[in-house]
Amino acid sequence: ASGSGTHMTQVDFYILPSADPAARLDFACKLTEKAWRLGHKVYLHCSDAAQREDLDARLWRFRGEVFLPHGDAESDHDAAVVLGLGDDSGEHSDLLVNLDLSIPAFFKRFARVAEVVVEDPAIRLAARESFRSYREQGYPPQDHRLQRL
Repeated sequence: ASGSGTHMTQVDFYILPSADPAARLDFACKLTEKAWRLGHKVYLHCSDAAQREDLDARLWRFRGEVFLPHGDAESDHDAAVVLGLGDDSGEHSDLLVNLDLSIPAFFKRFARVAEVVVEDPAIRLAARESFRSYREQGYPPQDHRLQRL
């Protein structure tokens, strides 16, 4: 944010009017497609292998006419869109979409972080903690309440 050459990670919380945890993945697809169209690289940080497989399947069928090129962070690290697990985001530093319930340690490397929240109690609770944590670390998040889709 300042002119000193250090970048300030921008953190956005997207609050969805749905209680369905799967709505997070659908919104992540939408966000990813939009960012990718604008020429961004996207790192999707998943909480576990099952979630990653689910997200991978959703990305494949997300928009019939659009092929969203994506791969796993370990094998396709050059892809514009990668789905990662664990604590290494490779070379990515553009947009981080965090689908885990805790903040990955590497978030500061990214220009932007998107957190996706639904009305599920466990997810809301985790999101509140994360919101506070980002703020305490000096990254005040913006929150975006989305209307019914």
